[in-house]
Amino acid sequence: MPIPRRPLGRSGLTVSALGLGCMGMSEFYGAADDATSIATLHAAIDLGAAFLDTSDIYGPHTNERLIGRAIADRRDRVQLATKFGIRRSDDGRPLGLDSTPEYVRQACDASLQRLGVDTIDLYYQHRVDPNVPIEDTVGAMAELVTAGKVRHLGLSEAAPSTLRRAIAVHPIAALQTEYSLWSRDPESELLATCRELGIGFVAYSPLGRGFLTGRYRTIDDLGPDDWRRTNPRFIGDNFKKNLDVVAEVQRLAAAKGCTPAQLALAWLLAQGDDIVPIPGSTRAERVVENAGALGVTFTAAELAAIDALAPNVAGERYMAGGMKLVNG
Repeated sequence: MPIPRRPLGRSGLTVSALGLGCMGMSEFYGAADDATSIATLHAAIDLGAAFLDTSDIYGPHTNERLIGRAIADRRDRVQLATKFGIRRSDDGRPLGLDSTPEYVRQACDASLQRLGVDTIDLYYQHRVDPNVPIEDTVGAMAELVTAGKVRHLGLSEAAPSTLRRAIAVHPIAALQTEYSLWSRDPESELLATCRELGIGFVAYSPLGRGFLTGRYRTIDDLGPDDWRRTNPRFIGDNFKKNLDVVAEVQRLAAAKGCTPAQLALAWLLAQGDDIVPIPGSTRAERVVENAGALGVTFTAAELAAIDALAPNVAGERYMAGGMKLVNG
């Protein structure tokens, strides 16, 4: 079925209702295969899942170059999002946060060059920098809009109070934050704030970094260089407990006649037409499978059964250092 489009808040930006997270094509989840990744990107664009999400730190830098090569002959069919604010050296060493106005301008120019485009559709601050007032950062981002380098602005993992301060400087099209069946934190206040302010919600890791698909049964199913080996939800007893959640997702999906991935994505899509999930995929067949979620609907009783899974998830989203960078 054709993938419909959804507006991101009141910004005027519309994107495919299901996007594509591109991080894993270059790093974090094992060895990269550019040829396979480009084929996957082309399949997603052809299918209509053309809201592509990258960042300058993925690789670092190599993911933007990959996306640039993939979209060079089809830029007009893509809604392109990238991010700045977490600095890494070319060899991958972390260099901390930087959202100073000077770096905003520098990072945008570098991303435009790597992507091979004149304009970025949606430009996010990747993490809130506690050392730079959000007003200064968004002010510099707004200058990029005026210069025609960026069409719309976004924030990632920002707190409600930060959103209010940011939108007082310039319209914010989207907030990107982790949201899935096993990451329900946005429901406490963040979603309501976005809706009040007219900000769209982009949900990353909507499949729980792949866990909710049922693909991983033991830690050894992950490669030796897979970042998830250090994620609290994939470690020790938490992994074992979370397999019970996956078993229930599989049971509900079988009853519904869909895959676990489709069930998890369809549930998220059902939480509001202002929510756009961006599942990561490195293979075209997974993109096709995920798109099937758009044909899955639920009764109130089915939604209640799925909602009941949330309290059973074990472990934080990130290790302690990573958790300090969210809800900024």
